[in-house]
Amino acid sequence: MKKILITGINGFIGTHLLEALCRDGRWEVQGFDLRSDNLAPFMDSPNFKFTSGDIFKDEKWLEEQVISSDIVIPLAGIAKPAYYIQKPIWTFELDFEQNLKMVRLCSKYNKRIIFPSTSEVYGMSGDSYLKEDESPLVTGPINKMRWIYSCSKQMMDRLIFAYGQEEGLRFTLFRPFNWVGPRLDTFRDAEENKARSVTQMIYNVLHRGKISLVNGGRQRRSFTWVGDGIEGLVSIIENKDNKADGQIFNIGNPGNNHSIRELAEMLIEEMKNFPAYRERAENTVLEEISADDYYGKTYDDMQNRLPSVKKMEKLLGWKPRTGMRELLSKTVAWYAAKEKMD
Repeated sequence: MKKILITGINGFIGTHLLEALCRDGRWEVQGFDLRSDNLAPFMDSPNFKFTSGDIFKDEKWLEEQVISSDIVIPLAGIAKPAYYIQKPIWTFELDFEQNLKMVRLCSKYNKRIIFPSTSEVYGMSGDSYLKEDESPLVTGPINKMRWIYSCSKQMMDRLIFAYGQEEGLRFTLFRPFNWVGPRLDTFRDAEENKARSVTQMIYNVLHRGKISLVNGGRQRRSFTWVGDGIEGLVSIIENKDNKADGQIFNIGNPGNNHSIRELAEMLIEEMKNFPAYRERAENTVLEEISADDYYGKTYDDMQNRLPSVKKMEKLLGWKPRTGMRELLSKTVAWYAAKEKMD
C-alpha cells in the first residue's frame, strides 16, 4: 500500500481528496494541518493518520514524513482573493517559500510530488481557451497586489519543472478552475466578506438580502463540481502507464462558463427550491459595486477563465460530468443541512 503525505488536508480540496482516498482504500494517507475541524468523519478510517502542526516550524517532522512517503501533495496555501490582497507577504511566504521546502525535499529523496497550481497563473491571457503548454501567462501591474498569489504559484510551477529537468524530480501539476461544493468556505469567512463567490453569495442571500456584484459581475469563470475535480486528481495519483509524469493538467468544466452575474441569478433560483431559503431568495436584490469599494485599490481581475481539458481527457480519460444547475443545487443542499440561517 503506497503512502501519500498531504499537507493542508483540513482545507476544501484536502478534505474531499481524503474522503475519496478513504473510500477507495488503496492508499495510506498521512495528513498534516494546523486544524482538524473538517476531518472528524475520517478520523476512524484505518488508512488515515493525522498530525497537527505548523508548516513554518515542523521541518524535521515533515522531512521524516517525506522520506517515508511515496507521493507528496502539498495543499497548504492561501487561495482566497480577500486574503491574498490583505496579507500579500503571508501569501508569498506560505504559497511559495514553505512549499518550496516540500519540493526540495521531494527532489532530495526522489519522491513523486503532485502540486496544486492554479487557474490564476493564466492571469489576463488573451487566449479564448487556456491551454496548459501553450497559453501565455499574463499578470497585471505590481501595484495590483492581487497578482502576488498568481506569481507565487507560477514561479513554483517553473521551479518544479526545473527540478524535473535538472534533478529528475517526478512531478505533476494540476490547475483547478473554480471548484465548488461542500466545505468551500464557512459562513464565518462570508461574514467578513472573505469567502469565495458561491459561499459568499449564499450567505449574503440569507443574512444581507443582497448580492454585491463587483464591477457589475461581468467577469466570467468556469465552475467545476468538486467531485468531478477530485476524480481527475485521483486519476493523476493513479498515474496509469506514467502518463501524468512531467505534465500540467487543467481540471475544470468549460461547459459551466458563466458570468458572476449569471452565477448569482442561477444561485438565487436554486435557493428558491429550498423551503427554508425561499422567502429570502425571492427578496434578494443584486447591487453593483466597484472593485475599489469592495476589495480596495490593489485588486485587479481577469475577464474570463475558460479551460481546455483535452489533455486530461486524452492522457487520463477524465472529463467533467456535472452541470451548473446540479452543482449549485448540491452545494446549497449541503449548506442548508450544515449552516444555521440566523
